[in-house]
Amino acid sequence: MTNDVSFLSWLAVIVRTALVIAACVAGAAVAGTVTVRDGSGREVAIADSRRIVSIGGSVTEILHALGEDAHVVAVDTTSQFPADMLRRKPNVGYMRQLSPEGVLGLAPSLILALDGAGPKEAIAVIEQAGIPIVHVPDRFDGAGIADKIRLIAAAVSQDARGRCLARQVEDDLAALAQLRGRIRDKARVLFVLSLVNGRVMVGGRNTAADGIIAMAGAANAASDVEGYKIVSDEAIVAAGPAAIVVMERPNMKLSAEEVFAHPAFAATPAARSKAFVSMEGLYLLGFGPRTARAARDLAVRIYPALETAPLPSERGSPAAACGA
Repeated sequence: MTNDVSFLSWLAVIVRTALVIAACVAGAAVAGTVTVRDGSGREVAIADSRRIVSIGGSVTEILHALGEDAHVVAVDTTSQFPADMLRRKPNVGYMRQLSPEGVLGLAPSLILALDGAGPKEAIAVIEQAGIPIVHVPDRFDGAGIADKIRLIAAAVSQDARGRCLARQVEDDLAALAQLRGRIRDKARVLFVLSLVNGRVMVGGRNTAADGIIAMAGAANAASDVEGYKIVSDEAIVAAGPAAIVVMERPNMKLSAEEVFAHPAFAATPAARSKAFVSMEGLYLLGFGPRTARAARDLAVRIYPALETAPLPSERGSPAAACGA
């Protein structure tokens, strides 16, 4: 333990030294310290946002929308948008399995971490190193997206662009609400996270899956489950889903044939109508700037007869021109 503490203390000194050198080499004056209240309720003072480690797919997506790509020095494996981000930037690994050495070794001046980043011990070491870390809340509703955008924008001194982007998202969500108003009977939809050795994990209450299903104007067939849980075959049959939704992940993709071959799913209305929706994971569950579009696309797949129109951001409305 003593050796670990000594090493981490040494690493923190190295990181601070690297930051000083980087600032001197850049020769650019820092505009001034900004302070934000993050998702954990802490006041975080940020003096320099020119070397950002972005942890969380929606965080990276928002930074991109704000025109901050050049200041991002590393991302995590969930940062799948823009599509080439993981090829262009160093990768600090999966957001729930971070290595403090891997993060601090990049000499960041700011870390933006989505709720759920960890493990807690790694986050504690990063905080002890004195690098500002902003914990970004991840609420699964429209207001949560806008708040996330405004917090990240404030942390990187892009308040005006942040307000513009948040308005764009709110305009899209308002149009989406009008679309939902035309849905008379809500379809029961089941989100399947995984199907391994016949065991099915579904998305229940208080999950991103639950949030996007609601945004699409449908009802979560697993609403009696909390979080992501493995459920019995009997529970799947009793849920009676009219449609199955899955997410596409790198090197992992569930097919309709695989799902409906499962005895429990074969007995559902979804199997009889072959109602199966597969969408890219971050687009579907990221709750970032594109979420209104994802919810609209999901609604159209669930309700094929639903007539839709382009969202405001797709029509090139003034709110879409945020100067990024």
